[in-house]
Amino acid sequence: MMLKEAAEYLRDKISFAPETGIILGSGLGGLVKEIQVLHRIPYCQIPGFPVSTVEGHSGELVFGYLEGKKVVAMNGRFHYYEGYSMEKVIFPLRVLRLLGVQRLIVTNAAGGLNPDFGAGDIMLIEDFISLLPDNPLRGRNLDEFGPRFPDMSEPMDPSWSQMAVEVAQNWDLPLRKGVYVGVQGPKLETKSEIRYMRIIGADAVGMSTVPEIIAACQMGMKVIAFSVITNESIPKVAKEFTHEEVVAVANQAGEKLVRLVKGII
Repeated sequence: MMLKEAAEYLRDKISFAPETGIILGSGLGGLVKEIQVLHRIPYCQIPGFPVSTVEGHSGELVFGYLEGKKVVAMNGRFHYYEGYSMEKVIFPLRVLRLLGVQRLIVTNAAGGLNPDFGAGDIMLIEDFISLLPDNPLRGRNLDEFGPRFPDMSEPMDPSWSQMAVEVAQNWDLPLRKGVYVGVQGPKLETKSEIRYMRIIGADAVGMSTVPEIIAACQMGMKVIAFSVITNESIPKVAKEFTHEEVVAVANQAGEKLVRLVKGII
């Protein structure tokens, strides 16, 4: 199985078993600077790994210590809209689980839907809605990774989420809370789509994160997830947004998210 081949390749390259995985979204690679790096392994060298094609995603696994804890950071992720199958999108996450990762911190840059949110806000994801056309668990179930029908009633770990709230309060970091909706892309949303997403209960929208959370929950991993809100909602501010602006705002807000992640770790 290619998953095991990739895991064995990485075991031969690293000197410890990571406990916590961190997925870095668009423009959020600044966290890598805070890691005491022991190993950097480009995706293109790992058997079976896809290669990121998105601006703002470096495309490497970074192994090291963050706040004294053993971590591995995915500096760049994969999206369904890039043309990868869902199986490929979650391939790296499966490999990290085989390496021993038990906890997962997911970050992303997301469009603001809630009119109370502003550009640069950090949102703790409390729940998600999937509007993706596929599911990462579709097809033959790999029993070694978990059950056919994993429970999704509480995909984010409540105790870890509460810790994030307390860390934010202690450091006087404003922290929003809300629901993330995952869409296929690759396009930004129409005004009608935004109204629809607000009606169904979403506070932020993006093109990632949902497959990773589903796979992590199936594998019994402890999950917490954050969105950097890259724009105010279109009904509130009638302007066009570009991917370059999304990355720029994520870069600016990255410092706040780095402090939050370090505190949680």
